[in-house]
Amino acid sequence: MSLSVIVITKNEAHNIQGCLQSVAWCDEIVVVDSGSTDDTVALARSCGARVVQTTDWPGYGPQKNVALSHARSDWVLSIDADERVTPALRDEILAAMTSGRHDAYRLPRLSRFCGRFIRHAGWYPEPVLRLFRRGEARFSDDLVHERVVASGSVGMLREPLMHYTYADYTEVLTKIDRYSTLGARQAFERGKRATPWTAVVHGLWAFVRTYVFRAGFLDGAQGFGVALMLGEASYYKYIKLWYLQRDAGSRREG
Repeated sequence: MSLSVIVITKNEAHNIQGCLQSVAWCDEIVVVDSGSTDDTVALARSCGARVVQTTDWPGYGPQKNVALSHARSDWVLSIDADERVTPALRDEILAAMTSGRHDAYRLPRLSRFCGRFIRHAGWYPEPVLRLFRRGEARFSDDLVHERVVASGSVGMLREPLMHYTYADYTEVLTKIDRYSTLGARQAFERGKRATPWTAVVHGLWAFVRTYVFRAGFLDGAQGFGVALMLGEASYYKYIKLWYLQRDAGSRREG
């Protein structure tokens, strides 16, 4: 069974080599880049990837479907530039493909936040569906927080996919702003509405749920940071949604 790895990128020069080197054993690597201004494309090619360059950004789900359309192998593994496949996970992936037991597989993911791997706060094992037979799955059309939708049976692997996200709090703030903007836009397009009060409630609940009910406090300062990040992201998503609906109402009145 052959395996294609697909990765979408933009300005991932600091990540892309480590990512692609961890999957160098695969039959094909496809990188779809949306206008990087750093060395991402050159570094990806130096690692043996076939690079497809695009000029637009349709959102995470649609962009991953573009990458999927370029895959040629029997199986597809989708990973992000800040993720790594360990040798143990590689062996389990190859065994799963050979067994033919399922058409797709979820992988547990272990994420690193500002210097510490987070094992609570709802972040682990955090199963993510990333491995599937080509033609048996596709990505949702979500602008952000996309998911793989599989048509066949789905199994679960045991070895974790390593996720080196959020190196520092500057990166945290940058991603909060980007993801909350995309989340608000997506919610608005789906007809959802918000008020400043609902934004506060959503933010507080996201923090309490992560830090208390999902035991984020067991991960020390970084666990608190994860809870705070999720609370802020939720608050800003809904307050931005409120601004979107307010602006839309103003335009209609004008």
